[in-house]
Amino acid sequence: MPEDRFPALWSGQVAVVRMPAEIDATIADEMREALLSVLNLGARAVVIDMSRTSFCDSAGVSALIRAQRRATASEARLCIAAHSAAVLRLFSLIGITAAIDVYPDVSTALASVPPGGVASQRPALVTRRWPGPRGRG
Repeated sequence: MPEDRFPALWSGQVAVVRMPAEIDATIADEMREALLSVLNLGARAVVIDMSRTSFCDSAGVSALIRAQRRATASEARLCIAAHSAAVLRLFSLIGITAAIDVYPDVSTALASVPPGGVASQRPALVTRRWPGPRGRG
């Protein structure tokens, strides 16, 4: 069950969802469902607690992107608490940090949530397409 692997702690309409040490393809769907479930329950803000997470693969990133899209559609705010150098580097390279605020810990992330958890005006995550080889046609 997602509630067991991804426990959520609620304070009003703000939820903190705790992530495991490693996020990969074997649990990414469950992670996505846990985040979507919290949003479906009416969370106005969700802090994704990745403070224990030291590894996240592309399937985990995809789950985060889907959750961000749902949060935007629901006018909710999504942010991440993470401090692993590997995870932060991945987020920076992929561009997640352009669409989802990332904080060094949960308390800082919670402090950033406006009263009522209303979404900040962040741009939607843009998927980049890399150009093909130049000069070939």
